[in-house]
Amino acid sequence: MSEQIILLVEDNPSDEELTLMALRKANIANEVVVARDGAEALDYVFAKGLFSGRNPAEAPQVVLLDLNLPKIGGLEVLRRIRADARTKLLPVVILTSSSEDKDLIGGYESGANSYIVKPVDFTQFSEAVRQLGLYWLVLNHRSPGTTR
Repeated sequence: MSEQIILLVEDNPSDEELTLMALRKANIANEVVVARDGAEALDYVFAKGLFSGRNPAEAPQVVLLDLNLPKIGGLEVLRRIRADARTKLLPVVILTSSSEDKDLIGGYESGANSYIVKPVDFTQFSEAVRQLGLYWLVLNHRSPGTTR
């Protein structure tokens, strides 16, 4: 079994770096693949485009998905993941700055496993990422229907 990969879908370089720092601070040593727009995220998930050499049977352990993305928005990325039999059970956590009800409802209606609003304070953000990593990478048991 290969290392459990985290797919971070984040277009903001500052938020990307904060998330990576928070993961390191929490001693989460998993490989993190960063997709900087919705199209790149889907290419990774479905092993197309730049990621066509990737084994599509090795799904990420969890996808951390921002909502406001260029090319293809986060909710549409989530809908496409859920629409495909190969990835419909892939754990997807929305990690966004939006606390708007329409985004929260849209996220859950589209099949998000969890919705986390990024805290503004780095200490709080680090703690949220630590707990997220503990739950999704250690405590959570993936569905037998997911590849890996």
